[in-house]
Amino acid sequence: MEYQALSGGAFYTHGSFWVFVAVAIFALLAGRKILAAITSMLDARAKSVSDALAEAAQLKAEAEVILADAKARQAQAVEDAKKILQTAQQEAVSLAAAMSVEAEAAAKRRERMAVERIAAAEAAAVNEVRAAAIDVATTASAALLRESFGAQADAALVDHAIAGVPVALRA
Repeated sequence: MEYQALSGGAFYTHGSFWVFVAVAIFALLAGRKILAAITSMLDARAKSVSDALAEAAQLKAEAEVILADAKARQAQAVEDAKKILQTAQQEAVSLAAAMSVEAEAAAKRRERMAVERIAAAEAAAVNEVRAAAIDVATTASAALLRESFGAQADAALVDHAIAGVPVALRA
């Protein structure tokens, strides 16, 4: 077979030309349809990507708001913790001062009670010594009187006392 395009004659008389025209028309018609389908797929893909980007931007904005809120709450919590620590330190200082004053007062009370106990013990000891001295003196004087005075000495003392009554009455 010989190629017809190389042989003479008008180009539109050859079958190759009409095959080319048919292929070109088919390519234009089918290309439009294929191009429209590809374009719609690309548009749908671009829209989904655009929607995903918009959603990501919205999520990013929400995340930034949440992060700012969390940072604010963290800063507030740090401030609250500082205030709590400061209050606790102040309470500890005042409690230590109160405990010191209370301990000092308790020590003074104990010292005063000890001094009072010592004074009471001294008074009791003095009273016991006095009582013992009185008992000893009474016993000694009774013994001395028994030994020194007899019936004659008693009679002489009674006579002497009776003789002194008129003088004592005049005075």
